[in-house]
Amino acid sequence: QVQLVESGGGSVQDGGSLRLSCAVSGYTYRDYYMAWFRQAPGKEREGVAAILSDRSFAYYDDSVKGRFTISRDNAKNTLYLQMSGLKPEDTATYYCAAGRGTSYGLLNTKSYNYWGQGTQVTVSS
Repeated sequence: QVQLVESGGGSVQDGGSLRLSCAVSGYTYRDYYMAWFRQAPGKEREGVAAILSDRSFAYYDDSVKGRFTISRDNAKNTLYLQMSGLKPEDTATYYCAAGRGTSYGLLNTKSYNYWGQGTQVTVSS
């Protein structure tokens, strides 16, 4: 059974930092590209950052470039998202996702086969 479990969310002040983790099990983690998405109330789920299976390439949405860093530890089957310079508009539920095969774009939800349950990030001004 494939499982993705996020952790590390919480409440921070404007300009603060958080580190999200996503522990994966049930499949060969290193064979999948991974990503973080987020969804705010009343909005569509949007891609934040993605990373290839061999960590050779990372891609970021313009809204988080220079503030967020995605990484993965294939030995620990864990995906991370280091977030700094957080802003109130970053408030959302953050989801990790795993994909393999045909990609519709690394930040497109259609590219991903498996999803975590989400972790809440709240940034107050």
